[in-house]
Amino acid sequence: MNLLLVSRMDRFARAVSTITRYVEVGRDLGHEVAIFGEQLSEPSVPCSLDVESFDYAIFVVYDASDFPDLPYLARLLDHMPKERRIIIDCLGRYNETIRVEHDFNHLERLDGHQGWEWVEGFQAVSDKVLQPTLSPRREDVTSFLFHAYNPAALSPVRSSAGEAAKAWAGMTDTAKEYGVAYVGNNWQRWTQLRPFLEAVAPLREELGPVCLAGWDWNKQPEWAIEHGLKGADVDPELLEQLGVETRWAIPFDEVIEFVGRSRFCPVFHRPLFRELGLVSNRTFETFCADTIPLLMLPEAFVRQIYGDAALALVPGDDVAGRMEDMMCRPEEYWHAVLETRQHLAEHHSHERRFEHLLGLLDS
Repeated sequence: MNLLLVSRMDRFARAVSTITRYVEVGRDLGHEVAIFGEQLSEPSVPCSLDVESFDYAIFVVYDASDFPDLPYLARLLDHMPKERRIIIDCLGRYNETIRVEHDFNHLERLDGHQGWEWVEGFQAVSDKVLQPTLSPRREDVTSFLFHAYNPAALSPVRSSAGEAAKAWAGMTDTAKEYGVAYVGNNWQRWTQLRPFLEAVAPLREELGPVCLAGWDWNKQPEWAIEHGLKGADVDPELLEQLGVETRWAIPFDEVIEFVGRSRFCPVFHRPLFRELGLVSNRTFETFCADTIPLLMLPEAFVRQIYGDAALALVPGDDVAGRMEDMMCRPEEYWHAVLETRQHLAEHHSHERRFEHLLGLLDS
């Protein structure tokens, strides 16, 4: 099978890590997978404009810029029949307008596209829409989680919970640089990050430094102020008061190593994702790093995706108390991390995702 993936490749955001992994896994399984467009230097993945050499075109869509400009889009639509064009809708665009807190699936103020335009646009491009959720809202949408877990990316590999706990506590290797590290751009995350940071503030001396890596954590961006959008809120004075370090975005191929320099890494899903049950690359990628993930997610979702062992990694309402217990008994929680990794490897590997995708295409 020859698959052509269509999306805007950004080394600092979106699905670039997932897409590059699909290219690798496809090759390993005997298929050809390429990115539609001119050859890229970063990331180094095969690209092609020869649409007719591929069996399917798969659009990975976050926003309107993921659809190529003319004349490239015309080339795709002219040379790939509609029944062989697939859309993976990563943000739930193919729904009626949904608003949760300050979050929403249609960015009318920014991109000028109304909800009905997204729905009709998807229908014009493809007859098959996939969404990375277990429970799509529309009957004409198919569940396909898309993002996945890559056990080969584990860095480093720990053979037991005891070994992992000793290294994590600084008993064997160099001490962790951060107590908490979070990688993600400032968009629809502050309503969850603020209470988390305030909750862990009493642990500062025992825990160590906290770092937020991503765009626009140092101040609210001008475009958000101009459009009156609350989704990029941030309080620089509070971050300074709490001693939180902010730094610019991390390239996709450096995220796992960076997160592994911390003792803890929270996993947040923005309000829209929680409402729709959407997963992201960080849902799975965090478990590849040498850190204890803090699953700031609903327990029902955690059980569905990560398995029962991961429930120990859900702090619930007492974040500081659970983290204190983790620091006192790290080996017990590393058991939960390793069991969850095993569950993810068995049920959510990229190889399983790729086979699932092929089955959907054949159907």
